[in-house]
Amino acid sequence: MGIEERERKVYRPLRRAGLEVIPDAVPDGTMPFVAGYRPEDVVGGFSHGYETPRLVERLNEDWYDLAVSSGLLDARREFLVLLPRGTHTHQAVLRQRSRPYGRRAAPAVWTRVRLLDRWDVMGRGAASAFLGLRAGHPGFGMMALDGSVYLGCSTGENGVDAHAVAHPARSANVLRYLEWYAHRDAPLAERELRKRVADWLADRAPSRAEPA
Repeated sequence: MGIEERERKVYRPLRRAGLEVIPDAVPDGTMPFVAGYRPEDVVGGFSHGYETPRLVERLNEDWYDLAVSSGLLDARREFLVLLPRGTHTHQAVLRQRSRPYGRRAAPAVWTRVRLLDRWDVMGRGAASAFLGLRAGHPGFGMMALDGSVYLGCSTGENGVDAHAVAHPARSANVLRYLEWYAHRDAPLAERELRKRVADWLADRAPSRAEPA
């Protein structure tokens, strides 16, 4: 996808949701994605059933409270969000998201964004398909620029769940999952991501040997 096409099909819908994309500005050494965390890694979160009154409004309020309290936003209200690479249409993202859940490739690339004064992450953001299935049905991964917290949100059968994970790069559960992912048998389409995960693990290996 060219720059102009990505601007029109990806960045513009996100801007309407209040997220300004800052291209080519992901900090070096950012872990490729976060998965495999367990309850002991979670430091905050919220859940809402689909029957919740003012669902989108409540989701937005709780997302912002969690983003602020967990340290997702820096002083300029910037953070990272996972966006699919090479997606050409809204429908293409929906088809990808409709695949059965389970151990599968995470969205491929982190993108740096800034939260604007007027935003609607759980409404327009989720409806863009890049942050969910439709308004009130979000699904995304976000991380602080310094990697200090990961915020994941998913749409389930009965409602929406969000979790904040502190220092995911230090979590034994997350690291175990990434090791598994980097060395598993996987489709050709996942080889690039597997290599990036393996390279990230290799680059941080010396630090793991240092005394705490």
